[in-house]
Amino acid sequence: MSLAEPSSQVSAMEERLIFVVSPPRSGSTLLMRMLAAHSQIYSRPEPHILPPLAHLGYFDTVDAAPFDHLQAAQAIREFVADLPRGEADYLDACRAYTDTLYGRMLIARGGGKRYFLDKTPANALVLPFISRLYPRARYVVLLRHPAAIFASYANSFFDGDYEAAHRFNPILQRYVPAVARFLREQKVPVEQVRYEVLVQQPEAEMRRLCTFLGLSYEPGMIEYGRHEFSGRGLGDPITVRRQTRPVAESVDKWAEELAQDPRKFAFVRGLLEGIEDRDLETWGFPRAALFDAVERAEQRLGGKRATGRPRWDRFLLERKLLRWARKFVHGVPGMESFVRRVRLVCDVVLRG
Repeated sequence: MSLAEPSSQVSAMEERLIFVVSPPRSGSTLLMRMLAAHSQIYSRPEPHILPPLAHLGYFDTVDAAPFDHLQAAQAIREFVADLPRGEADYLDACRAYTDTLYGRMLIARGGGKRYFLDKTPANALVLPFISRLYPRARYVVLLRHPAAIFASYANSFFDGDYEAAHRFNPILQRYVPAVARFLREQKVPVEQVRYEVLVQQPEAEMRRLCTFLGLSYEPGMIEYGRHEFSGRGLGDPITVRRQTRPVAESVDKWAEELAQDPRKFAFVRGLLEGIEDRDLETWGFPRAALFDAVERAEQRLGGKRATGRPRWDRFLLERKLLRWARKFVHGVPGMESFVRRVRLVCDVVLRG
C-alpha cells in the first residue's frame, strides 16, 4: 500500500472503545460504574484525553494557549494539506496517540477485558472530532432533564447559587445543543439512555445496553458498588459512592426545589428559553411538557416554600473551603507558586 492510499485497517482500539456522552451532573458516573461492573468493560473516571487533542489547532477550535494559537492553526492546516492523504493522515496521527494511551492502559489495568470505557463530560463538546477519529466506536448518550442537570450542578458546586453556577459554566447552553446535534446526525453507532428510566428500570436498561455492545447481560452490573473500582480521576463523589445500586430518589428532587423557590424556577425557565425547540425535542423533553414535573410537585407540596439549610457533609465542606481558598489566594503578593498550585486544585475540583 502506498502512502497516498487510504488505509482500510481498523485502528487497534477503534472497536474496543465505549464513549459515555453526557453533560456534567447527568448521572454519567453512575452509568459508568454500572457498565464497568461488567466482566468485559474497564473504565476509570474522566481521563480527559480527547478534548485537549481536539484543540491542538488544526480544527480551528483553540480559544487560549501559551503560544500564538492562530498562527499554529494556520501552520498545522498548511502542513496537513501537503500530506499525501491530508486530513486523513492527521487523524491517523491523532489516533496513534490515543490508541497507545487507551490500549496500554487496557493492557496494564484492564485484566484482559475487551472494552475501554471513556466517560469524560467534556467529550460531548468535541463530538465531531471524536466521531471522525473513532467512527466504529460505540457511543452511549445519557440524557437527563436539563433543569435537573443544572440544579444538580448548582447545588453540588455553588451552594445552590444558580446565577454563580451559570456564570462559571453555562452548561445547558454548551451541552444541550452539542449533544442534540450529534444525535440528529447519527453518523456513528449510538444508543440513548434516559437517566430517569435508568434509575427506575436498571435491569432493563443494562440488558438493552449489553445488546448494543455485543455482550451478555450480567446481573452484577446493577449492584455496581459490590465491584472493586480503583480507577483514579474526576467524577461524582457524592451519591455514587454512598449507594451500591441505582436509586430513584433524585428523579424529582429538582422539580420540588423549583416548586418551592419561584426565583430559581424563573431563572431556570429563562435559561431554557434560550435553547432551540428542536434541541429540546431531540433531548426528549419538548418545551410544552418541560415543567410538568414542577406543576406536579407544586400540587404535592401545596405551595410550601423551602426552609432551613442544606444538610452538610464532608464533600460540601471541602467544596466550600476550596471556593474560599480560591478567592483568598487571588492577588496575594509573594505567593505566586502557592497560588498556581491552589488554583489548579480548585479549578479541577470545582469543574468536577
